[in-house]
Amino acid sequence: MTKPTVEIVRPRLVLATTLLPDGDAGERALARALSGGDVASVLIDPAGRGDAAFQDLAERLVPLAQDAGAAAIIVDDTRCAGRVKADGLHVRGGDLEALGEAIARFAPRQIVGASGFATRHEALEAGERMPDYILFGEIGAEAGDAADAADLALASWWADIVELPVILAGGASLDTLEDAANSGAEFILLSRAVFGVQGQEAAAVAAANAVFDAVLRNGAEGSAVA
Repeated sequence: MTKPTVEIVRPRLVLATTLLPDGDAGERALARALSGGDVASVLIDPAGRGDAAFQDLAERLVPLAQDAGAAAIIVDDTRCAGRVKADGLHVRGGDLEALGEAIARFAPRQIVGASGFATRHEALEAGERMPDYILFGEIGAEAGDAADAADLALASWWADIVELPVILAGGASLDTLEDAANSGAEFILLSRAVFGVQGQEAAAVAAANAVFDAVLRNGAEGSAVA
């Protein structure tokens, strides 16, 4: 599980649907975001919905994400994940038992990821179960403009020593995205920074990808100078 070398990482974007409304409006907002550039995956968040409402949302969003080349990952709801033919399941809450059960049930046919681990020890215990990724931070619950400092530190530590991919929850503003992008995390999760202003989703995704491109470009230039 340990990385053999340190390498320059150009992160990819992950979107959380937490802020999306139901129905056509949510579908259109995600479609605009996906049109803006590279998106690795979409975490489809119940965000307080009941089972029926969430399944209706997922039925709309899963094929939309998949048609755009992004993995559609259902948060917490195993039955919904199967019914809508999602690409994977995300287990939050730091529950190692639930993570183990999800891996036994879904892997390797589907992606299984997890979050809710607040310490290095907890994260390493989760990593021993070999999920497809670990996420540091909350899904769609940005407390500030920048990534949480503790999450940023954990993601940087993990990216340095562990081979399993890491997703870092970014902040609510694209103005502070560079710090998260330089963490070494393979993926950066955004929600409010993309979906916070209706109609601007495509531009936000394009801007995020421009930051990620700059991270790779600046890292390559720094290596060449060294």
